[in-house]
Amino acid sequence: MKENNSKLVKTLIAVSACLFIGIVIAVISLISSKNETEAVMQEKQEMEELVALEKEEMMNDLTKAQTEYQELIIKIDNDSLKFKLEREQMRTQALIEELERTKATSYAEITRLKKELKTLREVLKDYTRQIAELSRENESLKQENTVVKERFKNATKQIDNLSSEKEKLTEKVSLASQLDATGIKVSLLRKNGRETEKLKRAKQIKVSFGIAKNITSSTGTKTAYVRILQPDMESLRKSESNIFRYENRDITYSMKREFEFTGEETSLEMYWNIEETLQEGEYNIFIFVDGNMIGSSKANFE
Repeated sequence: MKENNSKLVKTLIAVSACLFIGIVIAVISLISSKNETEAVMQEKQEMEELVALEKEEMMNDLTKAQTEYQELIIKIDNDSLKFKLEREQMRTQALIEELERTKATSYAEITRLKKELKTLREVLKDYTRQIAELSRENESLKQENTVVKERFKNATKQIDNLSSEKEKLTEKVSLASQLDATGIKVSLLRKNGRETEKLKRAKQIKVSFGIAKNITSSTGTKTAYVRILQPDMESLRKSESNIFRYENRDITYSMKREFEFTGEETSLEMYWNIEETLQEGEYNIFIFVDGNMIGSSKANFE
């Protein structure tokens, strides 16, 4: 009997020891897994912060390039070169739009856009050199060049100040909360409201689009701004006071409309009354809400 009790005690001790060892191994495994998870999350956060800073710097460079292209277009009197400058300016605008849509977690996309920006800088440098050579050939262009350089200096100073301010700010709004314009349609309307393809017959420009469903965005009364750029890149507007804030600067708008956003898909229509002689060619349309550009489109009017 004593022998059986002794064996039972030994068995219980062995089982208890195994259970204790198993519990210790499980605890160590859990602690190790937690530490690895925290390390991965920390590395991911640091990578996102780095990409966000790179994205911000690229946006500053692109904005500066837009200003420089505009000044070069105003300065030059060579139609062929002006056309190339306008084409590069539109390319810069397209890069800005791509960069705005790119999330901070899209490191591969940011890397691709950095290569595009490098090419853009080289092209801008080459055009600047060509214009400088033309200026040296014509004394009158030298005087205009002095004014343009002063404008460049002021614009560069403003952009540098803007860059300095942006570096001190943290991102307060997630990219997921930004609204998105869908189904953008631009058409010409006759006096009777029917569509036409002829600019000379048109009495209105109609811009219709949808605001996609977004449950993460704030709800309530919002204002949609539509900016219509003519083929010469001049904005259509009825008044000099038609301006709004975008990227910490004032830009012009053609039309605006308040609407109630509930988080569900919303449809909007806006109309421009044609009271001036419009140019034939390609028009660029940009839509803004909550200080963000939420969509763009193009239309050819003949």
